[in-house]
Order: sequence, then C-alpha cells, then structure tokens
Amino acid sequence: MFGKTISLDSSSGAMTLISEEAYFHGVLSAKCSLRIEGVVEGDVTDAIRVEVGPKGRIKGNVAAESLVLAGTIEGDVSATHSVELFSQARLIGNLRTQKLKVEEGAVLEGCVVMGQEHQRKVHKNAPPVPPLTVSKE
Repeated sequence: MFGKTISLDSSSGAMTLISEEAYFHGVLSAKCSLRIEGVVEGDVTDAIRVEVGPKGRIKGNVAAESLVLAGTIEGDVSATHSVELFSQARLIGNLRTQKLKVEEGAVLEGCVVMGQEHQRKVHKNAPPVPPLTVSKE
C-alpha cells in the first residue's frame, strides 16, 4: 500500500509487529504499540510505545508516548513520556521528550528538548528553543 495512510486501532493493548523481512512505505498511524524489526519509510504517528529492534529502521518522524530504540531512526522524534537509546541505537534527528536514557555507544545527532512544557516557560530569560523542522531529501 504505497503512499497511503494506514490506521491501526487496538484497545486491547496488543503490539503490532513489522517483521525483519517487511518493508512499509507511507504514514503508519497506530493507536497501539509497535515493534519495528524491518524497514518503515514514512512517519509513525499516534503510537503508544514504539520499539525498534537492532535491525529495525525508520526513515521518517515518530510521535509516540514512549520509544525504545536499538536500531536506526532518521527523522524527528516526539515522545510525550520517555525515550531509551540502547548502545547500538542511531537517532539522526531532533528529539523532544520528558525522560531520556542513553547507553554508552548510542549515536544521537540532533537537538534535544527535555522536560514538560510548563517547566521550559519558567525561565523567561532562556534562549528560545528552535522549532523542529523536517527536511525532505
């Protein structure tokens, strides 16, 4: 289904798997948890928890409550709760989250904004945080 938006809705708390042999192209809107072992080209939105395995790769932006990364993401990440980067993780893009855990060896290339929105507003003299921008190459 190239170029289409696919919406997955799961209220049972189940996890959707994109297996190692799978390739997905488009916007993946998942109101559930995802485990990515294959390749996703496009944005992942509305997810509860996104896990990217060591061979998993996302080329696009990710919006979720939490992210556990052992593979590669080339795009911006917005996780409302937490992000965990394992030692073999590669995140090439900007990151917004409340909590961040990074193992030694992980690669993170981009700007990081942490904390809740109201915490950043307390410091009126602080320089403004640049907005996240998406580059389409």
